[in-house]
Amino acid sequence: MKVTYRYCESLTDYQRLRTREVQVGPVPMGGTHPVRIQSMTNTSTLDTAATVEQIKGIADAGADYARMTVRTLQEARNLEQIKHQLRGQGYHIPLIADVHFNPRIAETSAAIVEKVRINPGNYAIGDIKKADYQGVRAKFTELLNACKKHGTALRIGVNHGSLSQRIMDQYGDTPQGMTESALEFIRICREEDFHQVVISMKSSNTRVMVQANRLLAHRMLTENMVYPLHLGVTEAGEGEDGRIKSAVGIASLLNDGIGDTIRVSLTEAPEKEVPVARKLVLYATPARPAHLPTLNDIPINPFDYQKRRTQPVLSTGGESPPVVALKNSQGGNPPADLSFFDAHHQLPDQHKGMVIIPHDEWEKQGRPANPYPLFNSVEHYLRGAPPDHLAGFISTTIDEMEKTEKMRDRSNLVLLLRTTSSHPPAEQRRFIFGLMNRGIHLPVILHRIYQEDNPEDLQLRAASDTGLLFTDGLADGLLIENKGDITDQKILDLSYGILQASRSRIFKAEFISCPGCGRTQFNLERTVASIRQRMSHLKGLKIAVMGCIVNGPGEMADADYGYVGAAPGKITLYRNKQVVKRNIPEEKAVDELVNLIKAYGDWKEEWGNESMKQ
Repeated sequence: MKVTYRYCESLTDYQRLRTREVQVGPVPMGGTHPVRIQSMTNTSTLDTAATVEQIKGIADAGADYARMTVRTLQEARNLEQIKHQLRGQGYHIPLIADVHFNPRIAETSAAIVEKVRINPGNYAIGDIKKADYQGVRAKFTELLNACKKHGTALRIGVNHGSLSQRIMDQYGDTPQGMTESALEFIRICREEDFHQVVISMKSSNTRVMVQANRLLAHRMLTENMVYPLHLGVTEAGEGEDGRIKSAVGIASLLNDGIGDTIRVSLTEAPEKEVPVARKLVLYATPARPAHLPTLNDIPINPFDYQKRRTQPVLSTGGESPPVVALKNSQGGNPPADLSFFDAHHQLPDQHKGMVIIPHDEWEKQGRPANPYPLFNSVEHYLRGAPPDHLAGFISTTIDEMEKTEKMRDRSNLVLLLRTTSSHPPAEQRRFIFGLMNRGIHLPVILHRIYQEDNPEDLQLRAASDTGLLFTDGLADGLLIENKGDITDQKILDLSYGILQASRSRIFKAEFISCPGCGRTQFNLERTVASIRQRMSHLKGLKIAVMGCIVNGPGEMADADYGYVGAAPGKITLYRNKQVVKRNIPEEKAVDELVNLIKAYGDWKEEWGNESMKQ
């Protein structure tokens, strides 16, 4: 790996990034400790009984830490009662206070809980006019002194959508801006000899989140101050979309050994986040070495997205977005971009020209121009290559990487890359880097084979295994094959979902919704379900549903429209990050959001029962 781009220990040999150990009560993180799991309550922190019960549920689900929002000094003081009741009932899970704006609340919390989270983008803004650096530094140093006194850890939690104006003016809301925001506070910690520090770099945009964490890791390695990293995709949403998006972002980093604690932010009950997070850690931290070929040169900048240059073949490669392929195993006919059929299936007329069949069957049919032949290896292709003007597909593995040199001058081939090692993302990336370093521009479709009966397990495994390649713009298509009891349509939806979550292809509306916390002003799950039902056909629109005004406008930085809780029963609507309508009664707010989208010309009517998905 070029020193210029170093952000992890190795891109081929899985190793955890060695960070400082941070003590969070009785459960340390970083160093050689396992990746820790956490979740966050969505109760009012003044409601002691409800908060205690929710934290017990989080702990019983297997979380290592529990976080609470702390909005006022009264809530901060009530942390003592919450902690007392938990400890009295035998629950010793470390507690974390989530504080925005007010240094006094953070300092009060630091005397009670094991860890405090602050956001450098809004810390002390209410106390210091124009949030000048020296004023912020002085206030932040007071918090560090309180943490030192009480043995409290600190999370510096940077959010993509809520950077300080000083940072925005110089860097914009970019991964570089996020990194500079974190480093500014990290350096103060180091100068004050305070090292019980954890950093997070969060965004609802998985590409931004991955690049920001990589860049921060790189800068910390360069400056020899590598603190633990907390990973998460903000406002991931709920259901399948929330799980896929979280897996694409979090696992892209875990697969490279980055991350010491994670939180999966779902718009669901907090305890439901914990088993999803545990599965992600299991799937994205290989237990045995993959024995991949060594890598001496990275042909990309991992901090800045650029799609790999490939030659166009049929609908793959070139300027085309990644395609979705489907191995039609159940006789159905869902609309994949490319379909694969074996000799036992009839070829439907609507798939003529975009179907791939085994080479032997293609030979029996007299080598037609379509369907297209699938060779089972590079060697197989070299023995039975079709005429130059005909397209062909080759199923291959990393063992044949050197043999691809023989196809340098062919312009009509697509590679289907299967994996054989314990670390699929690193193996796929190593193969594609090998092509790039040799100047070979053949499109690559990732082919992953599973045997899952549980849809959630397939979602998390597939997104963990492939999301990294699309986040970095390296792959040209995706073929998920599953031998378990999951329908072709669910596999197709999953495939498109991975492409959407990685921002490499948009095929439907995206709903950015927070998981809820004690600041939430309305029923999030019910509202998200209602908005999704009415607006899911608006292909390409990003609609944010945010529980409160504190985080909402900033954290929905990527959204086209926003629905934000302003007060109990009152909603404020946004277009981009600008307020358009304030304090709408909750019962009218969804209708008003529809009207707003129509007013700006972004509404499209559904065609009968079919959404405009394609």
